[in-house]
Amino acid sequence: MTFRRTVLKSVVVAMGLAVAGFTPAAAEELETLKEKGVIRIAMSGAYPPFNFVNDQNEVVGFDPAIGKEIAKRMGLEAEIVTTAWDGIIGGLLSNKYDAIVGSMTITDERDEVVDFVGPYYSDKRAIFSQPGSGISSLEDLEGKKVGLTLGETHEDWARERGYNVSTYKGLPELLLELENGRVDAIVNDSIAAILAMGEKGQEYEMFADPTTEPFGAGIAIREGSPELAAAMQEALDSMMEDGTYLELAEKWVGADIR
Repeated sequence: MTFRRTVLKSVVVAMGLAVAGFTPAAAEELETLKEKGVIRIAMSGAYPPFNFVNDQNEVVGFDPAIGKEIAKRMGLEAEIVTTAWDGIIGGLLSNKYDAIVGSMTITDERDEVVDFVGPYYSDKRAIFSQPGSGISSLEDLEGKKVGLTLGETHEDWARERGYNVSTYKGLPELLLELENGRVDAIVNDSIAAILAMGEKGQEYEMFADPTTEPFGAGIAIREGSPELAAAMQEALDSMMEDGTYLELAEKWVGADIR
């Protein structure tokens, strides 16, 4: 809802401005990062195959691979940080990390408080249910229990439509809730859900949201650092031109998702 989003946005801005030394006209960060030699990159760690924790307790997937390659091309080491998705922008504004490479959808609301590099891939909202559920349209979701990840753009969309919403920490929990029948449907970016359910052999039915266009996922950084944004964009562009991006996309996602 509009009021809810406005309140959330105000809280996020307040968190950022409350940090000592942070102002909208913050000093350029690229030079500082180069002096440190490290860029801290945040993601949820709960969004396979884009970012997740493997059996060796390492954060792996498409997002950390992209983040590390960008850092490498900038002459930096990448330190991967996992954090709860619903507070990830607040953490960025509070200087807990330097960038978010976590499959974050670029929206006008987010663009008011952070700067975006990219997009580095595109996707579309989709609705998933169990086979035989009879859910094949948005109208069929009325009166049903709909599961979403807390803090994602899909949550605002579902609440605006008046659905009965339950929120969870990430995609693995969403899939488990759907499989066990604790929700009637889940709403998610299509690629991640399709791949994750295919990996675990979970059967499903799905349809794409007809009310929205495909969206881009971008890299979020704090506002006021055009040199950092330009350097990251240059690194991303070079990856796409020399074939490295396609190699990473095929390894983790199985397709070119530009």
